[in-house]
Amino acid sequence: MHHPARLLPKCLLNHVGSHRRTSLRLVLGRALATQADSNVFAPLDTFTDRHIGPDNNETSYMLSQLGYDSMDAFIGATVPGKIRVSASDVSDESIPPLSESELHRRAKELASANKPFKSYIGMGYHTAVVPPVILRNIIENPAWYTPYTPYQPEIAQGRLESLVNFQTMVMSLTSMDIANASLLDEATAAAEGMVMAYAQSAQKKRTFFVDKGVSPQTLSVLRTRAKGFGIELVIGDAADVSDHLSSGKVCGVLVQYPDVDGHIRDYGSLAETVHKAGALLICGTDLLALTMLKPPGEWGADIVYGNSARFGVPAGYGGPHAAFFAVTDALKRKMPGRLIGRSRDTMGRPAYRLALQTREQHIRREKATSNICTSQALLANMAAMYAVYHGPEGLRNIANKVHRFTQVLKSSVESAGFKVANDEFFDTLTVNVAAKGGLNAQAVHDAAAAVGINFRHVDDAHVGITLDESVGPRDLVDIINVFKASASSASVALADLKVPNELCIPSSLQRTSKFLPHPVFNSQHSETEMMRYIYHLQSKDLGLVHAMIPLGSCTMKLNSTSSMIPLTWPEFSAVHPFAPKDQVKGYLEMIKELEEDLCKITGFHSCSLQPNSGAAGEYAGLTVIRAYHESRGQGHRDICLIPVSAHGTNPASAVMAGLKVVPVKSLPDGSLDLDDLKAKAEKHKDNLAAFMITYPSTFGVFEAGVQDACRTIHENGGQVYLDGANLNAQVGVTNPATCGGDVCHLNLHKTFAIPHGGGGPGMGPICVAEHLAPFLPTHPIVATGGDKAIDAVAAAQFGSASILLISWAYIKMLGGRGLSDSSKIALLNANYMANRLSGYYNLRYKNHNGRVAHELLIDLAEFDKAAGLKVTDFAKRLQDYGFHPPTCSWPISTCMLIEPTESETLEEIDRFCDAMIQIHQEAQDIITGKQPKDNNVLKNAPHPPQVIALPDAEWSRPYSRMTAAYPKPWLLEKKFWPTVSRIDDAYGDLNLICDCPSVEETAGDA
Repeated sequence: MHHPARLLPKCLLNHVGSHRRTSLRLVLGRALATQADSNVFAPLDTFTDRHIGPDNNETSYMLSQLGYDSMDAFIGATVPGKIRVSASDVSDESIPPLSESELHRRAKELASANKPFKSYIGMGYHTAVVPPVILRNIIENPAWYTPYTPYQPEIAQGRLESLVNFQTMVMSLTSMDIANASLLDEATAAAEGMVMAYAQSAQKKRTFFVDKGVSPQTLSVLRTRAKGFGIELVIGDAADVSDHLSSGKVCGVLVQYPDVDGHIRDYGSLAETVHKAGALLICGTDLLALTMLKPPGEWGADIVYGNSARFGVPAGYGGPHAAFFAVTDALKRKMPGRLIGRSRDTMGRPAYRLALQTREQHIRREKATSNICTSQALLANMAAMYAVYHGPEGLRNIANKVHRFTQVLKSSVESAGFKVANDEFFDTLTVNVAAKGGLNAQAVHDAAAAVGINFRHVDDAHVGITLDESVGPRDLVDIINVFKASASSASVALADLKVPNELCIPSSLQRTSKFLPHPVFNSQHSETEMMRYIYHLQSKDLGLVHAMIPLGSCTMKLNSTSSMIPLTWPEFSAVHPFAPKDQVKGYLEMIKELEEDLCKITGFHSCSLQPNSGAAGEYAGLTVIRAYHESRGQGHRDICLIPVSAHGTNPASAVMAGLKVVPVKSLPDGSLDLDDLKAKAEKHKDNLAAFMITYPSTFGVFEAGVQDACRTIHENGGQVYLDGANLNAQVGVTNPATCGGDVCHLNLHKTFAIPHGGGGPGMGPICVAEHLAPFLPTHPIVATGGDKAIDAVAAAQFGSASILLISWAYIKMLGGRGLSDSSKIALLNANYMANRLSGYYNLRYKNHNGRVAHELLIDLAEFDKAAGLKVTDFAKRLQDYGFHPPTCSWPISTCMLIEPTESETLEEIDRFCDAMIQIHQEAQDIITGKQPKDNNVLKNAPHPPQVIALPDAEWSRPYSRMTAAYPKPWLLEKKFWPTVSRIDDAYGDLNLICDCPSVEETAGDA
């Protein structure tokens, strides 16, 4: 392996020692510092050098290995010249950089601009109490927030177990048969339920009934989703649904339990009526309430959804939060989202893995009815740990306290002359303030604001109040005294308050069934045991704390500590999404700055930060395009051209937006077939709505004809959606607008450093050209978007707003030049890796200069032909070397897609390449007959400790334990072990088990 130390002057080589690049960088840093003209007032804690892995010397070395003497020459050979943008477009003048300490001060300024009001607004959002053991050891712990989605289960057993805990928690509390591993938010979960009901009717019943007690943000998202599928949304009183059901056109009915106003209604008879009509009953609910309420599964619900955030996840001005989604057994194979199931490994040991993956959109493509490509794994894990920590008894105690406080509040406001509209409730009251001498609700809101309190604005006569775990006795007294003051009554003290004896929950709807009997929810209740459990699980998972994660199309770069720190400050984390604008000036300023910077980076006019995943951004962008066509009297345009190489979410999103997908061919070199595109664009010119293209392509190349492709679409009346999944290759080099796009989405969890969290959160904002700006999504509570806005695409107006702080900080600390340099180094790292591997693996696609973009596609088909070795065998063997495998079998089934990112050092890149080259040699040993085809290090990989520890009598492998576990010397010093051997996927799908082991099973394992 070559080393940049060889390029150093001899006077420095003496200090480098034994090729340790850590020492090399220190020596280089000292040498350069003495040579440079220094400014004593310039900050020393600049971020770019911390974020970008290779230093200047390593960069020069990699360029020389590729045959270039400058970065400009390399970029010129990699990116087509006609799409290059000026260096001034993304520069330190357009986006001035802040040092890490300057960013910290700026974040503090913005935090102080948010007013610390106590919000009792409710509507699915609460001020959660995050146990410190969970705050510090999960959400602030890179071992939990840096891993990727657990597609490689042998090195992800920890978070898989925790997600099974989440599924089990949901199943137990809702009394449903099966639950998934979380969805994006409550409103989009409701929309998924609606589409499931529509699909269950074989897409024949197009009417969906929604009870008027459902939250307004949910109604708005339902309207958006219904339009794309041609579903008629009817909103009314569920008690009057019979007339609609008799039409035979209703596919489903949706209710909320308790509803947005706090009412608790018995929907048992409604369930029977709905089922007799051949429809599904969908129920939105609250997990804490279900510790006291009869669960929906016991009164006939088919689908149950909600927000799990009050289980220890901060409000965060709207998120991120993990929605839950549970269904009956009959619906399990149509359930959207990820599902974790139990299977077994090759030794017969239990092991977890993603189950029923054939349901996922990247396989079903245009046949999918959901484009869900991620979940909210990190937040689901927090909610699950909250349940583990408190256990069933602790959860019931919390719920009982919340309910009792609400009872005290009810009796107190009624004693002041007000009328509570709902006599039966869990935690929410709707107070008729007009009953007190015609008092206007605004007077109560003003009185509340004067003492730092927010209530829900219902109408001129009513005020809504929702209590939660954070409410203490003093808070309760303060709330009561707002009403006392509004009624000109004497204030009260805590000693004046009395707790009613009877619950304000109908006896027929009080829960009698037990919940969470599983050992995991009844064991870790001390902080010591909880801490050990969290660390035990994290020890099973490979994250960026261990090694690079070179997943193509995923951009697993550094999630810096500096950008993460503000996330958990209470000034940001404890803010309700529907707090008045004058209380969130810091948030709004940060959001405005981020929107402006994203527009500078993309070259577009306007931005919406509402979509809370990449796929949600695709859907939002296409929906905006449809609204634009409709505004021009061209609503009939419904054809979407999509390359066959596109990510599976593209066709799924198009179908959800009401578009018909027409595939476009690729040429043998991987580039888009422009002739086929032109032919199909002209064929469908009267109905062409959009063209979706990923750039650089999913084959890892900058295609020279992208502008020609976009021009063809525009000439035939369509709009261009440029998928921003690969934007990390573009920043400061080109941009979507220059390429010819009209709209793009951005994966903030890729290019802009929001952590993947083991499978979420993410954010997928869209940037649009000026003519599309009027159609950006609005929100029913806090208006956003343009004057012709589409309805909401997420529950909160800015999606998962709190994690926007991370991307804002990332951009501000890098500044324009640092952002541009990051993309250039990402391109360089990928090309250097392609160069090193080219003599061993078939590089499937490259441009006419032999260059790839920020990722490379290697084809392993030759090894299958010669020795029966599959992509999976190479992937599992990489685990033995301590690496997370690249993206496997996508976009081509025989390939690996590798993306190193700019954050990885030359040493780490070389280490990965050394591992791949060694595996190539291991494959050659099988091809040449030195190792058998059916019993070798690749077919048997990975090799966890229990395999290595087999007695000699059971070791039947024609290679040594040393070869299995320590194929390279560095592993003797630092080794990440898979915790199970290869998992049997087929067994897990045939024997679907998606909950925690029972008491009996746990005892049997002991």
